[in-house]
Amino acid sequence: MERRILTKADIDKVRGTEGFPQGSDEDIIELSNAPYYTACPNPFIGEFVKENGVPYDETSDSYRCEPFAADVSEGKKDPVYNAHSYHTKVPYKAIMRYILHYTKPGDVVFDGFCGTGMTAVAAQMCGSSDHSLEFEMTGEFESKQWGTRKSIISDLSPAATYISAVYNQPVDVQIFERAFLKMSARADKECAWMYMTKDETGAEHHVNYTVWSDVFICPHCGKEVVFWDAAVDKETGSVKDKFLCPSCNAEITKKSCERAVKSFLDDYIGEIVNTTKQVPVLIAYQNGRQECYKSPDKTDLELIDKIEALKIPYWVPTDRMPVGGESRRNDKYGITHAHHFFTKRNLYCLAVLWDEITNSEESDNVKIALKSIVTGVMQGVSKLQRFRLNSGFPNMILSGTLYVGSMIREWNVLDWIQGKYKSIRKLKDKIYDFDMSTLISTNSLTSMSGLDDNTVDYIFTDPPFGGNLNYSELSFMWESWLRVVTNNEEEAIVNPEQNKYLPEYQQLMTSCFSEYYRVLKPNHWMTVEFHNSKNAVWNAIQEALARAGFIIADVRTLDKKQSSFKQITSGAAVKQDLVISAYKPTSSFLKNFTVKAGTDEAAWEFVRQHLSNLPVVVDSDNDGKIDILAERQAFLLFDRMVSYHIMRGYAVPLDSAEFYKGLDERFLKRDGMYFLPDQVNEYDMARSTMEVENIQFSLFVSDEKSAIGWLYQQLDENSGNGRMTYAELQPKFMKELQAVDKREKMPELLEILEENFLKDDDGKWYIPDLTKSGDLAKLREKNLLKEFQTYLESKGKLKVFRSEAIRAGFSKLWKDKDYAAIVAVAERLPEQTIQEDPNLLMYYDISLSRV
Repeated sequence: MERRILTKADIDKVRGTEGFPQGSDEDIIELSNAPYYTACPNPFIGEFVKENGVPYDETSDSYRCEPFAADVSEGKKDPVYNAHSYHTKVPYKAIMRYILHYTKPGDVVFDGFCGTGMTAVAAQMCGSSDHSLEFEMTGEFESKQWGTRKSIISDLSPAATYISAVYNQPVDVQIFERAFLKMSARADKECAWMYMTKDETGAEHHVNYTVWSDVFICPHCGKEVVFWDAAVDKETGSVKDKFLCPSCNAEITKKSCERAVKSFLDDYIGEIVNTTKQVPVLIAYQNGRQECYKSPDKTDLELIDKIEALKIPYWVPTDRMPVGGESRRNDKYGITHAHHFFTKRNLYCLAVLWDEITNSEESDNVKIALKSIVTGVMQGVSKLQRFRLNSGFPNMILSGTLYVGSMIREWNVLDWIQGKYKSIRKLKDKIYDFDMSTLISTNSLTSMSGLDDNTVDYIFTDPPFGGNLNYSELSFMWESWLRVVTNNEEEAIVNPEQNKYLPEYQQLMTSCFSEYYRVLKPNHWMTVEFHNSKNAVWNAIQEALARAGFIIADVRTLDKKQSSFKQITSGAAVKQDLVISAYKPTSSFLKNFTVKAGTDEAAWEFVRQHLSNLPVVVDSDNDGKIDILAERQAFLLFDRMVSYHIMRGYAVPLDSAEFYKGLDERFLKRDGMYFLPDQVNEYDMARSTMEVENIQFSLFVSDEKSAIGWLYQQLDENSGNGRMTYAELQPKFMKELQAVDKREKMPELLEILEENFLKDDDGKWYIPDLTKSGDLAKLREKNLLKEFQTYLESKGKLKVFRSEAIRAGFSKLWKDKDYAAIVAVAERLPEQTIQEDPNLLMYYDISLSRV
């Protein structure tokens, strides 16, 4: 595609697209680099696909690929990855592994939650001639085709798509260097005097940083207490929880004190602002090669007063922070507008730099690179930068928050832009041979109108998950300078400030996944990275995928090595991300399934196509041991079959006993897994030279379902203890039994055994042969339905119940098409019970739409 000038007429064509950002046409045009990057919905997507994509035709499409069935571990310490900060990122080297597995050179890759554009970086790096990547390739990847993949990436956030452009668009580095030197020279000329101090001899020195401390009011004597002076141990650097007031010697804490307040006329907003009083307490300056420290003296304070009295002659953003728990967390401290996050000195310096870029005559991609130097240091030189004596960490921002500490470090902007220039320069040196094969769009994934059906070869995506991060609020600092702001109406997030809770989040994610489903070619794959420790969000994601039409084929882990702040500090946080492999069924399967829907053959049609999309032999640890794949086991095949029918509104034709019996009649079984005839030879050959990995995972018992799973582990002839008596099981069971939810009616161990297992003549319990357990399954179902009937006949909220009985009852009501009864019972259950159980949630949501 040739270079374009984005016009107002182009913008008018896409103005009605969901997620169109907030900003003037002029500012959108100023930020864009058309046609490859637009700070609005990209009007050139259709043209890009037409030039680069291959139309889909099922009759001639020979694509066949198993899911990438290996856990991935990649570090984040990479000059490309670290060039510009963002709230979350997936290392591009990790994504390369998926792209190399699922695609070939020239294929079109899509990511509608692109963040910083790492998917596009990975797609282009597959064709990079830079051999210093140190990409560890296993034997599996040696046979893959190296070469650039085309990519389309989009995001609701203008900050995200702008950073994506930084990462994916090369520049002439010589022109970039000259432009930076000119920009930094102007900043030095106008601002260097602001970062100077004198030592005891009167010699001037360059200031590296200044530490500012909050001032509190003693609740006993009413005198001011400088937090640095009273609470910080200067020897160890530790901060005391309790400290003494220097005036009255009373023991006080931060919580017992009010903050001292400073009032001033804010020229930018024309209002008197009351802000937390902070005073400079420490200056670090450079004396030759040595960093020295001093307390601010009279000259330093006079310099600060002089700077405070200045009126900045350049534009700075003065936007009110948007509504939100994170974005307005600092209102109580007087930090209410975008410019309040900076000291006057640093704000002035940033304004000079931005003015130089804005008025530059350089090309769009050079100006974007220059802006990335400024936005790249923006958080680091803001009041978000905490200070802790002797910490050894130059950057102490709490990622994922807008937290302002009681002590902040005001770094020298002139120094930080030098370091950031080197980082961006390294990035641009790495991507010098990128061929502009990425198209970037700013819009909501709920509306990808520029992309036709069945045009994308592969999708890798890392969506926002629940309320982990408030992206639009966290991005506002950057976007206020870029002058193009997120339209958060379609932001997929759990955020009470936006009146979005789990149902709204799930609905938005369903809309997003539906667009993914629409544009992906049939029989092709989507990889979804998931990071959230809440079961309810995990279930919402799985249901959203199923509602959109995708079928999950595999779940693995991705270890990004470097933990986030929340991962480090939260004991409940998930340390590794889950990676979901899901596929879009072929058109011929959908047609056949629709014709046969509700019949036994439809169920087996589903199983056949699902097995065909599962990996046959997996050695995820490369230790010569074959993994047992849960997706090929009977219980999960049954769950997938049931879910697929219910999500499409069809009756489930088989109960579990009939299904398990039919599996053995129609498919080949090896090591508890089921295979198609054309797959079993491959497995048998591998089995003849490799061991089967039999790992007995630790499973705590916390409800009836986990109790049954634990018993299966114990009684398994291969990986467990085999047949056991009640006397042998009971002590082990009690040891593993954890605190049971008070709402859960937990059956006794003997009752669980009688309903789910068989006992031999020696009194030992064993796992029933699934091909002969029809009577047992029916007996169990009868008992559960009897229990469920008592729930139907009772009134009021159900406070104690058996979840297994609820599941059996919902299944029966679904077969009877009694959707109203499902809804009625569900609404008597605690909301948490429904949200955290994928089966109950599925029955409830679909039934609710039919009442």
